[in-house]
Amino acid sequence: MTDPAAALASEEVVQNLKYYQKGTFTVGNRLVAEEERTVQASQARSNALTCGHRACQGCGEALGARYAIDAAMRATRNNLIAVNATGCLEVFTTPYPETSWQLPWLHSLFGNAAAVATGVAAAMRVKKRPQVRVIAQGGDGGTTDIGFQCLSGMFERNDDVLYICYDNEGYMNTGVQRSSATPPTARTATTPSLGPEPGNVFGTGKSVPKIAVAHNIPYVATATVADLHDLERKVTKAMSIHGARYIQINVPCPLGWGSASHDTIRLAQLAVECGLYPIFEAEHGKVTQVRKIRRKVPVQDYLKLQRRFAHLFRGGHEDPRIARLQAMCDANIAEYGLVDTTGRDG
Repeated sequence: MTDPAAALASEEVVQNLKYYQKGTFTVGNRLVAEEERTVQASQARSNALTCGHRACQGCGEALGARYAIDAAMRATRNNLIAVNATGCLEVFTTPYPETSWQLPWLHSLFGNAAAVATGVAAAMRVKKRPQVRVIAQGGDGGTTDIGFQCLSGMFERNDDVLYICYDNEGYMNTGVQRSSATPPTARTATTPSLGPEPGNVFGTGKSVPKIAVAHNIPYVATATVADLHDLERKVTKAMSIHGARYIQINVPCPLGWGSASHDTIRLAQLAVECGLYPIFEAEHGKVTQVRKIRRKVPVQDYLKLQRRFAHLFRGGHEDPRIARLQAMCDANIAEYGLVDTTGRDG
């Protein structure tokens, strides 16, 4: 007589998993094959950015860097060198004589991380160590402003470097000054909430992801700490490609933005859902994929959680410039096709 238990064990058992099970970093990931788990769900993760750093509570940059570098470490089997521009990430991870980095890590000047990383990649090529890959990383100040010339040169030469920009929309380490990634109307130390149009003015700044796409480099992507699975996937894909690559990650800064530390992920999600921060991928100058907005929200929902925009809601009435910010969001939605017109989720 056949043993029912033995018969069941001999058959292949297929279990369909729901998204919320796979979306967790605890029990859900144990239900999927080990190779399909996220980097942070694996006991073999490198913890390249480990404990003991001095990041502020709720720091989006620390979260983004940990996931990005660990994903790159797994993709390269730990054959990775990181070059770090001066900025928040460098300061809070390496207070002399300590470090929270557990990989070969170099500190460059504020504006030459891309050039230093290019030199490291060239050295690995000369030493015939092609398995060793190179990442450059910096904040938006060291990327979109001070380091822009070196970054553009890296793109022009198609150097084999992945540059990651942690975009917190200002020079947070030196006192919250405006950068060219600071959104219009935002209050900073250099764009105070004074005068007839307080905060940062419209018509300034630049979109480095768009500029990177215009360089026709192999891979460009934007990402957010609100979707860490997507961030890991994009870093992994970038490390499978040779040549110049650029990823810009939206990383809310509670200190500089004047937001609650527990709202970091919520703000990152709202930036995407209102259309202010489009999430997309591009290869060789062409946009290949966008992250659709599941539930479009008005830009006010994003602005009201941050003290840097508090002047827009003074006196119980909304500043008319909110409508201009909403128009920017709507323009992004139209340009990238962020709203699914078919009625399905993105």
